[in-house]
Amino acid sequence: MAEVVYMTQAGYKKLMDEIAQLESVERPKISRQIAEARDKGDLSENAEYDAAREAQGLLELKISQLKATVSNVRIIDESQLKADEVQILSKVTIKNTKNGQQMTYTLVSEAEANLREGKMSVGTPIAKALIGKHKGDKVQVSAPSGTIEFEIIEISF
Repeated sequence: MAEVVYMTQAGYKKLMDEIAQLESVERPKISRQIAEARDKGDLSENAEYDAAREAQGLLELKISQLKATVSNVRIIDESQLKADEVQILSKVTIKNTKNGQQMTYTLVSEAEANLREGKMSVGTPIAKALIGKHKGDKVQVSAPSGTIEFEIIEISF
């Protein structure tokens, strides 16, 4: 059975837009490249044709993976979320208790994760440790450098 993917309405729309882009723009572009390469003659020694076919295979794989993800999406009703406990879509400010460094992350699905935007996947060790905890709680996270302790400073949306 496939894993359920929880995401926001915005994340779902972004995935659907990406699928539409791949199917309506990228797929026809690769088909044209294959046709152009085919028109150049002998396919057995045609590197352009081979490259275009490989690109087509990778594109179709990506489309099928995105469609599989979308088929298992459950949209989160953001109005039902509470700010007293860490859960998916929580914006959590945590402090490293050893060095005092503070970080703020929004916990999102794997498909929406982007650390540059401050969006951390709920599948990461830090997020797993935070889920279900409350403001003021301390959590231990195993890292390659050893165990790190974080304190939850704030939870919001």
